[in-house]
Amino acid sequence: MPTTLEDVALDKTTIETIRPLLGRRSVVARNLIEPGPDDRELELILATGIRVPDHGKIGPWRLQVLKKPVQAMLGDRLSRIFQTRHPDATADQIAFERRRPQRAPVLIVVSSRIVSEHKIPEIEQLLSCGAVCQNLLNAATLLGYAAQWLTEWPAYDDQVKSILGVPADQHIIGFVSIGTPSEPPNERPRPDVETVVSFPDKLPVG
Repeated sequence: MPTTLEDVALDKTTIETIRPLLGRRSVVARNLIEPGPDDRELELILATGIRVPDHGKIGPWRLQVLKKPVQAMLGDRLSRIFQTRHPDATADQIAFERRRPQRAPVLIVVSSRIVSEHKIPEIEQLLSCGAVCQNLLNAATLLGYAAQWLTEWPAYDDQVKSILGVPADQHIIGFVSIGTPSEPPNERPRPDVETVVSFPDKLPVG
């Protein structure tokens, strides 16, 4: 099986189209700096983000774009929550929580709107939410930016969900940070295609 793009018999235009996604790499939010996407680019990223499989046409996801002023508001709330729950927290730890949602130029909160009584299983609706996050990453990459999809403790915290208007019975699927990498990210080990893909000529069992 071919191991690099150049090993595949494709025309140059096709190679250059797919290359950014083959090289996509998450960049930690603290290493994402200005410039971030402008309003027009952000509109494209968001439109691409919701272009996902959605069995039943439910639209089981919501996106909130937090620019700098609202990031700062959220950071203040996170720091207060953290300090209340950790009375012995150091000033540096509290300051870190304040900075947490402010690390990148743009922060997108992706949350679920699962319709539990719908005939479409909840797992399929959640997978659609995850696909939104991945599409946001890919769109940012194709526009020349970098991004990171994170959860961390705020995604699982009921008080944070309430602050962001996410119902208690729903989920924060991720915080997607977007910006320009301050330095090229290092590659990380990836599985060889041969180790995770098979082409069976019969059913594996029976």
